[in-house]
Amino acid sequence: MNSLISRITINQDICHGKPTIRGLRYPVENILELLASGMSIEELLEDYPDLEREDFLACLEYASKLVHVKSIHRIAS
Repeated sequence: MNSLISRITINQDICHGKPTIRGLRYPVENILELLASGMSIEELLEDYPDLEREDFLACLEYASKLVHVKSIHRIAS
């Protein structure tokens, strides 16, 4: 079984190299913001018919992997 995270791609020529879904112009960060705002996957599927349920789950898995760090340091502003 392939990991859902393989649906997340990075290409310097698409969305300035930000992680996107399957090389499409849907940045992971935008999808995560929509999910965080309270939209359900079902609502997003209606709004984005070219995406699949697994794409949204892949975004969540990607975010989960990003927060698995040993420590977080405050950056002076």
